[in-house]
Amino acid sequence: MRPALAQTQVDESAQRASTADLAAQMAARVTRTLHEKIERIQDVTRRTKILALNASIESARAGTAGRGFAVIAEEVRAISLQIEELSGALRSELVAQVGELRDRSRDIVESAAHKRLIDLSLNAVELIDRNLYERSCDVRWWATDAAVVDCAADPTPEQCAHAAQRMGVILNAYTVYLDLWLCDLSGRVIANGRPDKYATQGVSVSGEGWFNQAINTHSGDDYVCANIASNRALSGAAVATYATAVRARGAARGRPLGVLGIHFDWTPQAQAIVEGLRLSPEEWETTRAMLLDSTGRVIASSDKKGLLSETFPLKHEGKNQGTYINDHGDVVGFCLTPGYETYRGMGWYGCVVSRKD
Repeated sequence: MRPALAQTQVDESAQRASTADLAAQMAARVTRTLHEKIERIQDVTRRTKILALNASIESARAGTAGRGFAVIAEEVRAISLQIEELSGALRSELVAQVGELRDRSRDIVESAAHKRLIDLSLNAVELIDRNLYERSCDVRWWATDAAVVDCAADPTPEQCAHAAQRMGVILNAYTVYLDLWLCDLSGRVIANGRPDKYATQGVSVSGEGWFNQAINTHSGDDYVCANIASNRALSGAAVATYATAVRARGAARGRPLGVLGIHFDWTPQAQAIVEGLRLSPEEWETTRAMLLDSTGRVIASSDKKGLLSETFPLKHEGKNQGTYINDHGDVVGFCLTPGYETYRGMGWYGCVVSRKD
């Protein structure tokens, strides 16, 4: 995540919390003032009614001479009753309006918080999309390398050693990969970039989906991306494998000679994204950021739990993005991969959960 954007998101979160607190405090002050002023009005009204009652009693004692004063006393009592009714109505209306203002302020703050969860989810999945777009470019580019093409065309020990050396140079420059494998048409690995670390030469990958799909691609412009999976030959590490056919003369329409498979070191790269959301320390205590594949499987999580073993029950209901409250009262924000450039994405979701507690 870009630091400036990340810090802005943290600042906005703090500002929303401050706004919510300020709105609640103002509503409380207005309500308190309202009750105090109306109590004073009602106190004056009660005293006026008592005076009107006393005046009526005195006018009755005065007999005929007090009749005019009795009329005035009755009018004062009537006015007191009207004031009492008006103050009661005023209290009810203003209390209701202050309550509505408080509710609307809370709704605005909650809506902004929900939108932020969507934005964070989008940011996470966009970052991984852009990263994997580069992987799709890498595999198509490296499949045209002269050493790789020559080895696939004529896998002599010398050609295999040269291809391995060339792939090793690539790996030294692109540290996000665990290994590169060059396979012949039968699926046998004939060269890899890190033979000292991974003894994969001679290993058969003919049963792997990525190999079989890559060998059947129509041109050098096509590629295959496999689901995130642990690879036993790579010490059980989770990898994102990209593959394409190596073609004669490196031409886009050349006949297939073999397959190049490149294994992206998934876990540290994905973790850097979900752990890179710049939330406040308080937010991190109650927030979980994840990347989910198209089946809902957790393929990255900020709490480092459930990797490749947990399925998160995302209730997206066919929507590309949104929020909802789950059964635990947590707010769940999600966003479907938008893809990037020629990389269409794999139906993954960014997901951020703000826990109730």
